[in-house]
Amino acid sequence: MTKTDLINSIYKNLGLSKKESAVIIDELFEVIKETLESGEKVKISGFGNFVVRQKEPRKGRNPQ
Repeated sequence: MTKTDLINSIYKNLGLSKKESAVIIDELFEVIKETLESGEKVKISGFGNFVVRQKEPRKGRNPQ
């Protein structure tokens, strides 16, 4: 599912305009992004958990 699919779903199910639906989705993503940037976890019941993890850099190799 893409961002456009989410916008179209809100447009069809709630009867809002596509522009209003896009604003809702953009604001939702912005809130999630800001929360993750501040180091907090995001849990949306029935949907999923979002958390930022620190990973070790992977070892690259030169194919030549």
